[in-house]
Amino acid sequence: MDNESNRNTIIFVICAVVILGLYQFFYMGPQQKLRAQQQAQAAAAAAAHKAAATPTSLTAPGAPGFAAKAAPAAAPRIKIDTPSLTGSLSLQGARIDDLALKHYHTDPNPKSPLVQLLRPGGAQPGWFVQTGWLPGSAPEALPNEDAITWTAPAGAVLTPQTPLVLTYDNGQGLKAVRTIAVDDNAMFTVTDQIANSTAQPLSIRSYGVVEQQGLPTTDLTNSNIVHEGAIGVLSGDVLREAKYKDWKKKGFADLSSKGGWLGITEKYWLAALIPDQSLQFDAKFPVEQADGVDLYKSGYVGPVETVAAGQTLTRTTHVFAGAKTVPVLKAYSAKLGIPKFDSAVDWGMFWFFTQPLFQLLEFLKGYIGNIGLSILALTVIVKAVFFPLANKSYESMSKMKKIQPLVEGLKKQYGDDQAKLQQETMALYQREKINPFMGCLPMLIQIPVFYSLYKVLTVTIEMRQAPFFGWIQDLSAKDPTTVWNLFGAIPWDPSHAPLIGTLLATSLHLGVWPLLYGFSMWLSQAMSPPAGVDPAQKMMFQLMPIMFTFIMAQFTVGLLIYWCWNNVLSILQQYVIMHRLKVENPIDSFFGAFAKPRPAG
Repeated sequence: MDNESNRNTIIFVICAVVILGLYQFFYMGPQQKLRAQQQAQAAAAAAAHKAAATPTSLTAPGAPGFAAKAAPAAAPRIKIDTPSLTGSLSLQGARIDDLALKHYHTDPNPKSPLVQLLRPGGAQPGWFVQTGWLPGSAPEALPNEDAITWTAPAGAVLTPQTPLVLTYDNGQGLKAVRTIAVDDNAMFTVTDQIANSTAQPLSIRSYGVVEQQGLPTTDLTNSNIVHEGAIGVLSGDVLREAKYKDWKKKGFADLSSKGGWLGITEKYWLAALIPDQSLQFDAKFPVEQADGVDLYKSGYVGPVETVAAGQTLTRTTHVFAGAKTVPVLKAYSAKLGIPKFDSAVDWGMFWFFTQPLFQLLEFLKGYIGNIGLSILALTVIVKAVFFPLANKSYESMSKMKKIQPLVEGLKKQYGDDQAKLQQETMALYQREKINPFMGCLPMLIQIPVFYSLYKVLTVTIEMRQAPFFGWIQDLSAKDPTTVWNLFGAIPWDPSHAPLIGTLLATSLHLGVWPLLYGFSMWLSQAMSPPAGVDPAQKMMFQLMPIMFTFIMAQFTVGLLIYWCWNNVLSILQQYVIMHRLKVENPIDSFFGAFAKPRPAG
């Protein structure tokens, strides 16, 4: 077997192993772990909900803190209504614990339920945000969120036009006032004020906490390509992250920081605290347990401050609770001086590819109006950028095919002397001005684009439920059609099949676009098949499109559309080059079979 065949074999084997490994690492493995975790969580939550409340705490070092419990459903609540949010907050603890997102539904059907972001604890896994005061060096009689019910004006509703003012008086000379304002998007401004009317100075610390009770139930992927868990940009504007599993197993170190932000993130959603950017605070990330439920907390504790007798102290914290829309995050970053707030979107280690690709897609969408068509346009742009390299590669592959008879002649002449065969083969390549390693360039140059586009389609809210045409209503999801019910022609759900239903709905799921991808890969291979391979290797190459069809079927349909269109453009480019060089190819052979023979003479 010659060097070209060896090289092609190695390339295909490496790519197959890499993609299979990525598929297992990023998709199947995490999904199996997620199902086990969710089953365990459901059992623990069922037991926990029998209790009256779930105790939680975020305590300053050396000082007692608030043991905040889940707000009872019967506690008085204040309605929240903005152009983007709907929900309520509990007057017991004044925590923000009930928010749904008006612009986002659980599935592409506009009549489906709204995405529920923040949730009270108790009846379901809770996710909420709370701010307040902790004692400083001694347990003064501060308002305890576990016990108090704040007072609100009659008929109060929190809207962008009507901030909410809550008050509490402990009857011992301390009065707390909390003013909560909200804008049109997803940013709350919480201003806590405490007045000391006693004869003694008061030592206190401000605090805030985002708490997730158990694993989230909204869009949790547990995928290695998506960050879900603790997040923050702290000391030195450094992004710090810990996935749920690592957060619980290894912990997440506390850190002193001046300015920055922290919180808990899901795939598309974020709940974050933004303390006063001039404040030196301690960031804390404990994981505790109550009644068998893990309590994930991301919060901060401010410095000890003294409120003299007759004086008042005010601290302001911003709370973000909403979708991670890139322009919105960037606008808040500029307006409030929040460092790297758009880093809440998991751009990944190749952010220098991913971010420009996202911006280009958004730019194209602004003109075209459809993300799917924008992906097609992006593919053309990528092909144009890499055209010179790809053109040389395809020319090299075509010339390799054209001189294959000469290579076969050398193998017959020097078959017993491998060193001489290698020398003469390389000399032939030099005479014909062929670089035998140029053939792998089209594949290699696509890898960063492939990864970056996959990342963009997976983690950006702008791609969530973005429609294309026909049956594709969500480019960030898998192709919903399946060959097992003839693409919907048979009114039957393959996932309900006995014994193999789960397999048909996961690893063996095959939709229209995966099949189109497989066909385009087969045709691309047929344009330049490896020559001089043995039957076993030939069989491997023939099976490669089938294997990759099943693998790629598990990826987002937007990525499949990109790859299919990329293959089509590559095939056209190969055809033009091969036709110009008069190299035999399947397209000319196909149309030649229908051409009428010209009469002799």
